[in-house]
Amino acid sequence: MHHLDRTGGRIAYDLHGAEDGPLVVCVPGMADVRATYRHLAPALAEAGHRVAVMDLRGHGDSDSTFADHSTLATAADTAALIEELGGPAVVVGNSLGATAAAWVAATRPELVSGTVLLGAFLRGDGLRGLPALLLRAMLLRPWGPALGAAYLRGLFKGRTSEGHAEHIAAIRAQLGPADRYRAVTATIANSFRPVPARLDEVAAPALVVMGADDPDWPDPVAEADWIADRLGARKLIVPECGHYPAAQRPDLVVPAVLEFAASVAPARGAEEAAGA
Repeated sequence: MHHLDRTGGRIAYDLHGAEDGPLVVCVPGMADVRATYRHLAPALAEAGHRVAVMDLRGHGDSDSTFADHSTLATAADTAALIEELGGPAVVVGNSLGATAAAWVAATRPELVSGTVLLGAFLRGDGLRGLPALLLRAMLLRPWGPALGAAYLRGLFKGRTSEGHAEHIAAIRAQLGPADRYRAVTATIANSFRPVPARLDEVAAPALVVMGADDPDWPDPVAEADWIADRLGARKLIVPECGHYPAAQRPDLVVPAVLEFAASVAPARGAEEAAGA
């Protein structure tokens, strides 16, 4: 495990693969941990990529001392990690991680060679009004951690894969300590508002991956169609899958991401020529 120093704390991340491989940075969603990429990261590394898999602020092994848990803070951490390791990178994001990936692609295009957007939130403001108040009430202690864990388990609708029980246990464990629970609930309560306004600035190639049974949308296929049309992106609809395609259906998602990453990663010769 490695750490990226940021104002307010440290971001934990794992590194896989050869040091000179094209960089891929993987970003989990809210309340999730980097184990969500347990199938994808080794496969990318085996294919020759250098893969960094990070935890969000206050999640997993990252520090719980941060004050800002917004989407833009996640995007800033992602950009800082790419700069630390030497970009550009293919940025793989799930849920809020995908929102952050799109923001980095729009605002720091020199850092992004492509994005893989898994169950992405790319329009709307997040929960507001009565739904937001109900969510806050649901997450209050003492009942909040148990209700939150049950809600998150429900997002894995469809198939699960090897390591699922351990993945769920890791998510549940971070809902126990008060400091980490505050970080998780602050992340859940954040708004996606700034990101949709910048989508037209996303020029990097994108792969949109959506679980056909993702319970976060009334019609997940229609949501994926909208994102793909807006970004001119490739699209993969994953059957028997909820909100976590890379964790739930690696049999379909891993080959698609490998193909996409190979198609957009800069050739090593071109990188060396640019740095000469």
